[in-house]
Amino acid sequence: MTEAQPERGSTVRRILLGVQLKRLREAAGVSRRTAGYTIRASESKMSRLELGRVGFKERDVVDLLTLYGVTDDSERETLLALAREANTPGWWHTYSDVLPSWFQVYVGLEGAASLIRTYEVQFVPGLLQTEDYARAVAQRGQPDELSDELERRIDARMTRQRLLARPDPPRLWAVVDEAVLRRPIGGSAVMRAQLEHLIACARRPNITIQVMPFRFGGHAGESGPFSILRFAEPDLTDVVYIEQLSSALYLDKAEDVDLYLDAMERMCAQSVQPDRTATLLKQILQET
Repeated sequence: MTEAQPERGSTVRRILLGVQLKRLREAAGVSRRTAGYTIRASESKMSRLELGRVGFKERDVVDLLTLYGVTDDSERETLLALAREANTPGWWHTYSDVLPSWFQVYVGLEGAASLIRTYEVQFVPGLLQTEDYARAVAQRGQPDELSDELERRIDARMTRQRLLARPDPPRLWAVVDEAVLRRPIGGSAVMRAQLEHLIACARRPNITIQVMPFRFGGHAGESGPFSILRFAEPDLTDVVYIEQLSSALYLDKAEDVDLYLDAMERMCAQSVQPDRTATLLKQILQET
């Protein structure tokens, strides 16, 4: 295992910088196209910068502040310091050879979140997987992957999980379809160990696990798995993450987020309540 520790500062700072620069641009009446032209970037890249999806060069921040009419030395230095801090590489950058760039964005957001709500229909959520279960999932998804690459991928997943044990951990609220718990990923022994791990996780104060039972039938999450990330910083909006086969969607518009929040709330109401989760997990364990 690597000794890298999950960190969250650079992602939050990058998003905060983007938010503040967007406010300054709009207050100055400057279009996104004009701002992009000033720093030799396209309008779409300027949008990604303001959303915190990519990092700013310090020189570009200087040029933008000048364009926006920010002349106060103290204000300029505060934002430039934020830009320098935002460019500090996260621990996941050491795994860039096995983690696609679109997923690295999520890892950074996940590490910065104060609340992670997730719904899964196929696999146990990554933050709750045992190492053997994670290996079985990775082998099914990438059967031709070299063993060294596979182990680095597993190492990255285990490192992600350390955020749940840090001194100020986020709250994780997971809703999993009953099929997740009955699908024998990795065989009986691996699945039994995974179920035992979930029972132990459900006892932790910052983790809530609910199960969407077969008996309920249709429900609000039939469109597929998704996660909702919430941040402690008031300037940061909730983000909905939807993973696809070779890419991901990041939704932060209020109307989109509200739609998924409503679906999540309905699933939480329809699922087995948290105080009964351990009982159901033990029942499934006995049947495995």
